[in-house]
Amino acid sequence: MKAAAEGDLTLAVSIRKFQFRDIRPKAGSEIEDIKDASRLLGHSTEEMTKKVYRRVGEIVKPTK
Repeated sequence: MKAAAEGDLTLAVSIRKFQFRDIRPKAGSEIEDIKDASRLLGHSTEEMTKKVYRRVGEIVKPTK
């Protein structure tokens, strides 16, 4: 691994810990249209996408 070879052990450890499955909820949450998100994730129902992958919180205004 390039990071380890260059002596950046902190980065090398972070790279080893990364899992692509972490991207699925992000993609499912950031796509506004639930139908599009469901199709992208390969779900047969939109309900599955809503229950498992939608992680959208309330949108609030900044305090400052």
